[in-house]
Amino acid sequence: MQSIMLALAFAGAAQPNLPTASSDDESAQAPVASQAADDVGQGPDETPATDPYPREAIGEGQVVGRLASTRWTEDWRAMADQAKRDDFLDRLKFLPLSDDGEVYLTLSGEIRVRSDFLTNTGLVERPTERRDRLRVIGGADLHLGPNVRLFAEIAHGGLDGRNLTTQQTNFKNDLVVQQAFAEVSGDIAGLEAGARYGRQEFLDGSALLIGSRDFNTIRFVVNGLRTWVRGSRVRAGLFDFEFTELGAGGTSDDRSDDDTRFSGVNLGFVLPTDMFGGSKLYFDPFIWRLRQNDLTWGPQIADDRRLYTGARLWGSAGPITVDWNANYQSGSFGDRDISAWQVFLSQTYRLGEDRTAPSVGLRFDYGSGGNGTSGTGTLRTATTPYGINAPFGYQITMTPTNLLAVTPGFNFQAFKNFSVNLEYQLSYRPEETDAVYRPINRPYVGTDQVSGHKVADMIRMQTRWNITPRLFMGTRTEYTIARNVLTRAGYADSFFATAWLSYRF
Repeated sequence: MQSIMLALAFAGAAQPNLPTASSDDESAQAPVASQAADDVGQGPDETPATDPYPREAIGEGQVVGRLASTRWTEDWRAMADQAKRDDFLDRLKFLPLSDDGEVYLTLSGEIRVRSDFLTNTGLVERPTERRDRLRVIGGADLHLGPNVRLFAEIAHGGLDGRNLTTQQTNFKNDLVVQQAFAEVSGDIAGLEAGARYGRQEFLDGSALLIGSRDFNTIRFVVNGLRTWVRGSRVRAGLFDFEFTELGAGGTSDDRSDDDTRFSGVNLGFVLPTDMFGGSKLYFDPFIWRLRQNDLTWGPQIADDRRLYTGARLWGSAGPITVDWNANYQSGSFGDRDISAWQVFLSQTYRLGEDRTAPSVGLRFDYGSGGNGTSGTGTLRTATTPYGINAPFGYQITMTPTNLLAVTPGFNFQAFKNFSVNLEYQLSYRPEETDAVYRPINRPYVGTDQVSGHKVADMIRMQTRWNITPRLFMGTRTEYTIARNVLTRAGYADSFFATAWLSYRF
């Protein structure tokens, strides 16, 4: 706890006047990410060689103001002008290493303290659990001219508390090389092209399919190669990755996991802006292949070879925002065929002209199930490569496998820089003979042996307070009401609450 108190003292020490930081909340599904502020784009004497693809749609995480969820997305060249610096930390964002400023270094960091309180963790009756977590991240982005960069980021994850049920390495870790890559980019025949190799975050798709899992202390990263080519209205990308297997000690025990391989093709199209009387919509088809050796489904352990074919339509049209995703999963699990579906439909409607006006929303999330615990027949259990699970329960009680969830919601700004989101989720299982699943393909034991479709209801509230543009506080509370499928299998209601304070520079 002493380290947490020191982190809190540091977090409150500086309150610069910068645009708002991006959200730390991975469960917030904002379909359209804001572009960086106008004064953080091209340098004063630079003009882009091409008309670029919209930066919010290239699959590199959300950027709001100057700060981003993925730190290498940020562009701090404007800090070469001393008049645009607000405090000494701005000086760290542009450290020139050559006379012309083409070679420069950007430093970044984050400190987050967080406490979680859980009753009946895992929906099993047990003593109240408290988790005290500390995240410390430091990063360096070295630009060797306009076309070459080197990026590195290290992270520490601390975990303490009472009645702890988890000591996982993505919660507690002495030191991790969270990212380390080299990138080259440039203009080819009027198109932007590039390649990035090494350990990196890859977020080119719906967060429900591939996400940073920011709910954890150590974020999810992959190892390998990403390439891209982008015009003004069309883009394409190829990638080939292995997942990262984390040790719990220093940087020497984290390795690229050759038992997994994730590769594929992503496309993107900017739809005409005159659709629906004025819109900002994107259509992103994809084909992905995921190989996982020695995967467990029910009583069987086998190699899972899964092909994802799908598309995403997302963006805004006037007061409406949408994020619609669908994918079909084929392949094999050992000697069994795979045939599974997932559909994620999220939409919100803003109740006013102002961007801060209240909004109402509705999410419809579906993941097929079938034969996941039987050990025989075609496997119809849908799964994601590494999607986030927080939208289905902050205790991480649900995952989009044999799940149908309908979630109405309401979002409003209680006062300046303080927003509130309310949701009520109704959860069902589509296939009655298969289990209810939690993440990592783990069934709730006994749920495949009881009848019924209604799994649970969840009441949720989250708040976000932007205390300063670099310092923000969030809270989440959730009450899970176990319904007939869970109660017949012996599971219980649960309550979850968390609060965190995050400081980024």
